[in-house]
Amino acid sequence: MDLSKIKKIYMIGIKGVGMTMLAQFLSSKGYEISGSDTDEKFMTDKILNATSISFYEGFSENNISEDADLFIRSSAYTSDNNIEVKKVLSSGKKVYTYAEILSEIFDRMYGLAVCGSHGKTTTTAWLGFVMMMSGLEPNVMVGSNVPQFKGAAITGKSDLLVIEADEYQNKLGLYQPKAVVLNNIDHDHHDFFPTKESYIKVFSDFVKKIPKKGFLVANFDDEDVAKVASRCAGKIISYGIDNDASLMAYDIKNKKGRQFFKVKLEGDELGDFSTSLLGKHNILNALAVIAASIELEIELKDIRTHLADFTGTERRMSVMGKFRGATIIDDYAHHPTEIRTTLDGLRSSYPDNKITVVFHPHTFTRTKALFDEFTKSFSQADKVIVLDIYGSAREQQGGVDSRELVDKVKQLENNKEILYIPTLKEAEEHLRQTIDREEIVVLMGAGDVFRIGKNLVE
Repeated sequence: MDLSKIKKIYMIGIKGVGMTMLAQFLSSKGYEISGSDTDEKFMTDKILNATSISFYEGFSENNISEDADLFIRSSAYTSDNNIEVKKVLSSGKKVYTYAEILSEIFDRMYGLAVCGSHGKTTTTAWLGFVMMMSGLEPNVMVGSNVPQFKGAAITGKSDLLVIEADEYQNKLGLYQPKAVVLNNIDHDHHDFFPTKESYIKVFSDFVKKIPKKGFLVANFDDEDVAKVASRCAGKIISYGIDNDASLMAYDIKNKKGRQFFKVKLEGDELGDFSTSLLGKHNILNALAVIAASIELEIELKDIRTHLADFTGTERRMSVMGKFRGATIIDDYAHHPTEIRTTLDGLRSSYPDNKITVVFHPHTFTRTKALFDEFTKSFSQADKVIVLDIYGSAREQQGGVDSRELVDKVKQLENNKEILYIPTLKEAEEHLRQTIDREEIVVLMGAGDVFRIGKNLVE
């Protein structure tokens, strides 16, 4: 496809995080963007509004722009049942997925893909920020709002493109990377990857595509990543904390809301680093950024400075504000590993505070497949509220119920308050009546649980 001949683009499901980052990027490149989505409130609404991209709330045949040169759909509408998709197809035109269009852009540039089950949003934004502040003029696309980017994408004058590369529906199979950062592999998206082996294979096949002149930054604290790395024909830069690796962090300390750590590369001391991002997982993310930055020939003094200055992405342990003295935190955690990691980080930072979790399970297939793991994820919390499952556009019901999750967690955590509260509105009202001063309230999930915090803080 020759994107140089395209002027007007219409995007179906434009509020999806991947679609929004692509929309902002294309808009900044001079394309005229419009689109549509459901009337639900998404965290991406403010990005689209800030970039003056027009979009309809609610799908309708009448929304379709007759003079659009290109139609793109989100991952949520891969079937042809959507009324707007049907309309476009009936006119004889093709509707591309956002990954197909992203691959067209990515493959024509020096494409660096950040992938893995967890941490890719933070790592992509962090690396992009260090590159931007170091004068590399990168292009970056991230699946979240990044306050220091003023959106989900930045455009630069260089040929460098860093993307958050999602593995769901094997989007990785479309990209031809020059370099890859692989954070971790933890079986997810069970509706598409029925076995752990099928999930690992996607990353293995992706790493195999790295050219000899390219490089792989790989987390060797993850055994599956270490195994997959052997498929890489290019340079491998391993990183870790607990297992032997090329780049290692040690002497990790937590002081006044910051983490401080030392780094060595192949045994040579690189000195002290720090970050305001909490948790051991963010030390690993920092190592990935340091390793990739070194390969991109950024000076160490710039890496150290800009790594410390990065403030994080929205919905990743983001402090939303205060309500009656309580701290309200929003986090995208929707997998058991992410929940445990986030709560470990919060507990290390707030050892004496009461921690309350409001968990919004995301998709029936994930909740069912990882049911036992979910029930063991809340040990660092003092109180847990579980909402009804957020099914997403792809599924509305199936095989598991939030009440079952609550009953099982009660059995395991019988000394804690574990509540089933079905709706956002009811959960918000409960919090208004029960929140204590100095309490830490963390809203968790990939759906719209953040709306509770927004209402409380406002």
